Amino acid sequence: MRGTYTIKKVLNNNVVIALNTIDEEVIIIGKGLGFGKKQGNQIDHQNIDQLFQLVNEQQQEEYKQLLLQIEDSIMETINDAIVLISNRLDQKLNERIHIALTDHLAFAIRRLEQGIVITNPFLGETKSMYPVEFQIAEQVITLINEQLEISLPKDEMGFVTLHIHSALENKPLSEIQDDTKLVMKLVDLVETGLNIQVQKHTLKYSRLVTHLRHVIDRVSHQESVDLNEKFVKLLKQEYPVCYNLAWKLIKIIQTHYQLPVADAEAVYLAMHLQRLTPTE
Repeated sequence: MRGTYTIKKVLNNNVVIALNTIDEEVIIIGKGLGFGKKQGNQIDHQNIDQLFQLVNEQQQEEYKQLLLQIEDSIMETINDAIVLISNRLDQKLNERIHIALTDHLAFAIRRLEQGIVITNPFLGETKSMYPVEFQIAEQVITLINEQLEISLPKDEMGFVTLHIHSALENKPLSEIQDDTKLVMKLVDLVETGLNIQVQKHTLKYSRLVTHLRHVIDRVSHQESVDLNEKFVKLLKQEYPVCYNLAWKLIKIIQTHYQLPVADAEAVYLAMHLQRLTPTE
């Protein structure tokens, strides 16, 4: 972000399209940096809050259209929210978050103004699957509510969490939502298979969801885990119900992603399921 940038087009008081020192087109965000400016003016890096590059022309056009549809005060607050997200995380975010999250939050604010309430059926699962992202999402919603003096509901924290995780993993939001639905399906199968009900908002539930998520992550990244054959034999003898249920879950994951799953995943999943079974 060092050096100066030459303004190509002012989008609003806080957002401009500019050229860097090697004539690459970038989008720059900063409070008031576009006010009174015109094409050819220079911007110093010290005045920049965010700088990103939408190399895809369609994405550039989508972002420009968003800016035309959103009030400056709302856009400024959403930009502050994205800065907050970036500051809380060490990893680089997929720059499409500037479009996807901006669009989502602006629409959520519009729904609120119209009195339309949208519930999030995956809120509990999302919080358990992505605790770090959820904590940041809580801060985002608090910031927006305070700055705009509105009351976005807690359900929005779940949606924002998925957008943050999507940007972190560089995966489309649809895939993140798909993962969440799969985890819900697996939890239902665990409860049915073990004849139990795992209460949401408990440590036991959080551990189960987190373990299932880690299995899915390892499968999608094709990571392997070690397997002790003697331990497998013991587990099959001592906990046949949990072992068979674990394999049923693994087969569902394997079919869902059309990817191989290491045998060891079933073993460690069976161990976790045994912790959920009622003790006499």
